[in-house]
Amino acid sequence: MSMNWLEGVDHRMDMGHQMEDPGRPNATPVFTGQKLVVVGGSSGMGRQTAEDVVAAGGSAVIIGDDPGKVEDTVQTLAKDGPAYGITADLADREQVERVRQQLADEHADATLLVNAAGFFIPKPFLEHNGADYDAYLELDRAIFFLTQTVARGMVAQGKGGSIVNVGSMWAHKAIAATPSSAYSVAKAGLHALTHNLAIELGPHRIRVNAVAPAVVATPIYERFVPADKLEETLHSFDGLHPLGRTGTARDLANTITFLLSPATSWVTGAIWDVDGGVMAGRN
Repeated sequence: MSMNWLEGVDHRMDMGHQMEDPGRPNATPVFTGQKLVVVGGSSGMGRQTAEDVVAAGGSAVIIGDDPGKVEDTVQTLAKDGPAYGITADLADREQVERVRQQLADEHADATLLVNAAGFFIPKPFLEHNGADYDAYLELDRAIFFLTQTVARGMVAQGKGGSIVNVGSMWAHKAIAATPSSAYSVAKAGLHALTHNLAIELGPHRIRVNAVAPAVVATPIYERFVPADKLEETLHSFDGLHPLGRTGTARDLANTITFLLSPATSWVTGAIWDVDGGVMAGRN
């Protein structure tokens, strides 16, 4: 089981003594005063990242398509710090524009952004249709313009910032068991966007990086795997990874929060493989 690298002794001092709650681990407050926007923040690695940032002193804006999941996430986060929810279908361009306006009006003070929204349905190239392809590219379009809105706020504040995109190992390597041509095209686009934004936003002290996970146990697989077969299906991919197991939301959140944090202040334009070793070679 992976640990949360942010958890440890709380460095805040009170009258010369460290403040600790013996009933729960403390998170080092590295994100104090920072607001995080998470596109796709109501489940999986996006939600775990938001929880970690808020527990470490920050606040979070959760963007998701399921009102119940968004509300549940906000209520959970609110136990540790300020949290806000925005519900929208990112495949609907009018709703994307509404979210952009809300971000500009209410959350222009955000200094952190994670683009974690995504879906994955393995489908052979010869069976794809226009609607399948467009669904992936519409999500890329939404991420492109939501990122533009948040980045404008970062530039206007002049405090710098950090952006992390969730790309994919499938943008680097094809896996026969999971035909993913359209998905891979979309994720490769996010990788390219990462490189370009790192160059363009660097002068504003805004860092832009990405993580490229392999198989991670998140709700993304629930769209095409029956609930009673989900765990079995995920574990069937354990052997694909040299480290012998599929990943977890915690595994990815650890790397994402590390890239968001000042600990990586000289890292930008990087695509980090967080994949249990898949990209190291054939397993």
